[in-house]
Amino acid sequence: MSGRIERHWYRPKPWLTALLAPLAGLFALLATLRRSLFRFGVLRVRKVARPVVVIGNINVGGVGKTPLTQSLIARFAEEGVKVGVVSRGYGGDHVRPTLVTDEHTPAQVGDEPLLIAATGVPVVVGRDRVAAAETLIAAHPELDLILSDDGLQHYRLGRDLEVVVVDGARGFGNGCLLPNGPLREPASRLRRADALVINGAGCATLAERLPDELPKFAMRLSPERFVALADPSATRCAADFAGEKVVALAGIGHPERFFATLASLGIEPARTLAFPDHHAFVPGDIPQDADAVLVTAKDAVKLRAVNHAKLWVLPVAARVEPDLAGWILRTLKIPHGR
Repeated sequence: MSGRIERHWYRPKPWLTALLAPLAGLFALLATLRRSLFRFGVLRVRKVARPVVVIGNINVGGVGKTPLTQSLIARFAEEGVKVGVVSRGYGGDHVRPTLVTDEHTPAQVGDEPLLIAATGVPVVVGRDRVAAAETLIAAHPELDLILSDDGLQHYRLGRDLEVVVVDGARGFGNGCLLPNGPLREPASRLRRADALVINGAGCATLAERLPDELPKFAMRLSPERFVALADPSATRCAADFAGEKVVALAGIGHPERFFATLASLGIEPARTLAFPDHHAFVPGDIPQDADAVLVTAKDAVKLRAVNHAKLWVLPVAARVEPDLAGWILRTLKIPHGR
């Protein structure tokens, strides 16, 4: 049933719209009440001792927040700006704010925090983003800036800027709130953001739903060379898989984007396997009849325990134009430049 509902978000069925409308109305009421409680001071917003930039979205599913966060981290490093990251750590069993280390597993701290921590910046996961940010500052008082990976709806954490990522291809689906559509908040919420990042080419109806007054940045994900999970020193280009039986596997929010990327590289998998986002892989998930199994960098974090010799990882780099990192530093007046 969940799969049918997700398909309905982008290819609406009138009968399902009518069936889910009362639930979507209840979700909208509760979400509006919660926002209002923070807006009017009934619930307290907590500021921390460093500027906070939220990288978020209003719809469920993968829109490219993690590659964007990684790209910003690299640009801030070029400018000599020390940055740390806080994250919910979805899928992890942590109870208290936890500083992510190489020894943690996805089951402990989630998959995306491990991927971000691999860039070399400190990352703290926690259900309470305020406590996570305070833990991060206490452990790393040298930080100039904190990025909140996701957390747009975590209003308790005060933020200096909100950068909202939009899927250029899928847009906002049918425009309805959960569970009738893919939206956590209505598209009108974008007017209170500070900047928009559009990932990929925009669909026909997207431009008219984006506020004209907000700064907009275009992002594209550029695939790099495939890397062997068992031996990161071994790499291959797309043409190297010619003549092999290739299977593509993804457990991310929008697996179709990964499959489309492979197609753009000229790779035609014998089959594609899509698992739920944050899926905890087991050895049985890996097809034994394939010569090579192609996976995303996010899935590779969860597949390390499997360490299958046939697994090849496709890293992607986010290219953002114009310079979003520079815009953030100028807007927040953070000294930069080595």
